Formats: sequence, structure tokens, C-alpha cells
Amino acid sequence: MNVKAKYQPVLDLGEKLEVKNGDVNVEGDILKIKGMTKTQYEKNLLWDKIKEIGGEHPSDIKANITVEDDSVYHRHTVKSGESLSKIAKHYYGDPMKYTKIFEANTNILKDPNVIHPDQVLVIPNLQ
Repeated sequence: MNVKAKYQPVLDLGEKLEVKNGDVNVEGDILKIKGMTKTQYEKNLLWDKIKEIGGEHPSDIKANITVEDDSVYHRHTVKSGESLSKIAKHYYGDPMKYTKIFEANTNILKDPNVIHPDQVLVIPNLQ
């Protein structure tokens, strides 16, 4: 299997995420990819997929992935049945961090227990 075929799921994910300025080259046995994701969360998704395929320190791929908007971790569109704690668990692994999401969205949220489908919430960086 050539290296591009091996990492095809990464390239497919990049397409799904609409990575900008994407470039893919094979040099010898190394796949070189570059591009820009919208948010850090999307960049992390790509790196997770790279590591899933190539291991923690893959030697057959070099990736230069930049982030368009590093002022936020991600922007999330609320789906029916979601709560801030479910969203916090998804992005941070900790449902109790829902307060961070609420605080970042007080311009559109008045109560942390009331969110509506199709609202776009800022998921803040945790620094």
C-alpha cells in the first residue's frame, strides 16, 4: 500500500472539514500535506486521524496544518436534544466545563439551561 492510500482517511476528513489551501505531495515514502482548518478543534481532529493510522509519532507523514481562527476552540451549531453539559463533554471531555461555554456566549444565552437548535455557540479555548 502506498503512503497516500494509507492516509486516504486523513485526506477525506480534510475534504469534509473544507480545509483551505490544501496541498498533498508524495516524496519517496513520505506523504506531505498542508492546509488550514477553521478552528483548533478541526486541526485536532486531523491529527487524531493521523495518529490513529500512523501511530503516536508517524515517520511516513509530514503535516503542516494551520488554524484560520485561533480566537476560539470551535463554533458549534446546537442540535435538538443537546445541552451545554453534553457539548462541554464532547469538546472538553468534562461536562462540568459547561460554564465556560455559557460565559463565552452570554451575548445570545441568558440561562445555561436554555439553548435552542441552530444556535451557533462559541466553544472557547481553555487557557
